[in-house]
Amino acid sequence: MLELLAPAGSMEALRAAVQNGANAVYLGCGQFNARQSAKNFTPQTLTEAVKYCHIRGVAVHLTLNTLVSDKESQEAAALIRHAALSGVDAFIVQDLGILQLCKQIAPQIPIHGSTQMTVHSLPGVQFCAGMGMSRVVLSRELSREEIRYICHNSPIEIEVFGHGALCMGYSGQCYLSAAIGGRSGNRGRCAQPCRQSYGHGRWENKYPLSLKDNCTAQYVKDLEALGVTSLKLEGRMKRPEYVAAVTNVYRRILDEGQVAGDMMDILHTAFNRQGFTDYYSGKTGNHMFGTRQEQQDDERWCKQIRQSYETAENALVPIRFYMTVKNGSSCLQVTDPNGLVSIINGPAPEQARVTELTHEELAARLSKTGGTPYRCVDVSSQIDPGLTLSAAAINGLRRDVLNMLTAQRARMEDPVLGRPQKTVRYSGPRTHPELTVQVTTREQITAKLLKAIPEILYVPLHILVEDQNLCRKLTQQVKVCAVLPRIVHDGELSKLRQDLLIVKSLGVREALIGNVGLLLPLRECGIRARGDFGLNLYNSIAVNIARELELRSACLSFEMTLPQIRDVSKAVPCEILAYGRLPLMITENCLIRGKTGQCTCHLAPTKLVDKTGAEFPVIKDGNTCRSVLLNGKKLSWLDRQEDLGKLGLWATRLYFTTENPTEVDRVLAAYEHPGAFDPGACTRGLYLRGVE
Repeated sequence: MLELLAPAGSMEALRAAVQNGANAVYLGCGQFNARQSAKNFTPQTLTEAVKYCHIRGVAVHLTLNTLVSDKESQEAAALIRHAALSGVDAFIVQDLGILQLCKQIAPQIPIHGSTQMTVHSLPGVQFCAGMGMSRVVLSRELSREEIRYICHNSPIEIEVFGHGALCMGYSGQCYLSAAIGGRSGNRGRCAQPCRQSYGHGRWENKYPLSLKDNCTAQYVKDLEALGVTSLKLEGRMKRPEYVAAVTNVYRRILDEGQVAGDMMDILHTAFNRQGFTDYYSGKTGNHMFGTRQEQQDDERWCKQIRQSYETAENALVPIRFYMTVKNGSSCLQVTDPNGLVSIINGPAPEQARVTELTHEELAARLSKTGGTPYRCVDVSSQIDPGLTLSAAAINGLRRDVLNMLTAQRARMEDPVLGRPQKTVRYSGPRTHPELTVQVTTREQITAKLLKAIPEILYVPLHILVEDQNLCRKLTQQVKVCAVLPRIVHDGELSKLRQDLLIVKSLGVREALIGNVGLLLPLRECGIRARGDFGLNLYNSIAVNIARELELRSACLSFEMTLPQIRDVSKAVPCEILAYGRLPLMITENCLIRGKTGQCTCHLAPTKLVDKTGAEFPVIKDGNTCRSVLLNGKKLSWLDRQEDLGKLGLWATRLYFTTENPTEVDRVLAAYEHPGAFDPGACTRGLYLRGVE
């Protein structure tokens, strides 16, 4: 049976989800979850929430799906321990460091890979399985056939998003909110700048980054048939009425097997952005975009929805009664689906003067479980003839035995807990960082660049394959590392492997990856991996895991501050971006096609402009039609290389995206002979101000 997983941004929303048929809920506690704007739970209310859910047969998944700094790791460890003692059923994680802490502190609690991990291929799922996860939440951008392929070959459970808001960019790879206002989506503080207006080339009152909400109502039974374990409803920041309505609709679809009656009307009333959309069909385009239309709430509708969880206790847990009524004694036993048994002894029955107690009368009274979480599905009895027991006595026995069962179901078993291991800290070099250079086009590989002899030249894989003579020449002059696209779906992996073997034969031995799903294909081709910023390495434990994964180097998250970079363990050679337009978002929908109505990715790049006049250039991700939204201002630390030299870094990287050859040479000259910082054209990024 497909698990229905509902959001709980507050205790009221949790009740709304449970009372409307959720099999499980996911919620956040404290600061380590990706929805900091939700009310969320305190450690005390978390314990209460778990009891409430477990009594009613509902599982609780705790979201720990943000990046955590070294200074926060102790607090995160304390939360993991408290959550384990509270009885949570699973942890949902993004950060490899948090994953490690969960395994060390609460080894018996399952760990689920968050959609923030950007897992969108079978090798990505296999990586998660190898890291000890029992489930992974796939990226929302996958089609039916891609989900089917993963489910049929996955060694662990698969969870997919079924309904709710769609991020424009791949989750875990969006830095737009952080760059604009310091509110990081990877830290749970996204300000949703994608919902704002933009224009192509100049500002217009258009919304090319605002997707309609996801809706898979018509595909629910298909998803179940594909082998999906859990259907996730988005909405921890939504009001309880939304949670109740949407959960109820999907519960009915699962139970009835079809979309019927008023179901779609309810979903539209609860929340929509000019209708719904999905990636499930495999068709992207302008039809997927829409905005929220402001409208006054239907208070009568809201009141009706609230009645589903405020004034009633829906009978959720099936139970069975067994009662004996014998001369001198009576006894009532109740059994729940988990095999828990509660037994209570009652008063001695009396001799019947007129009418003796029958099984039918007893069953009728025991079945009256209204106002409790229980639903009686069977009553069996053994009644000696000629006896009677008052209605008050039977009702009292039923009430008391159910209270006993409730106490049993709420009881927390003592988990097996461990202690977090002391983090080994590796020191970085004390010498001036080496120079690495990343290009996006072949024209950017200038004579001056090659003369500078960078420690590594990062070149997109498709350029090396398309111009093999260039690849041979480059490998004879500098160390070349192939840059792989961050997003590679399963249907694209065969071509990727072929291309890797081609460049390997030409002398390329390393590749730069920004997604964990590319580790296995690289190993299969005998090519070593270097980690890019897309891996979101944000703390010492995560960098130490990069060492265990045998990465040759790692580009630290550009959301870190200089002190964090300085203090992080250098378990592998670490580099940072020191120059270039920061890649703020990667999208499955082609932003260039969004402008022209047709794919013209091979032509000159476009740009989005917001209402402040800020520009965001758009380029392709490798040789695909996926779009990368770049920051308008260029990150630059060329004039402060001495500061970067104090951080223990192996290298600093110059990242060329939209620059022409002349601009490339100008930047290289500025690297060798730094000039004044231009605040109009450049930014210090997040290394000074950090992120929330």
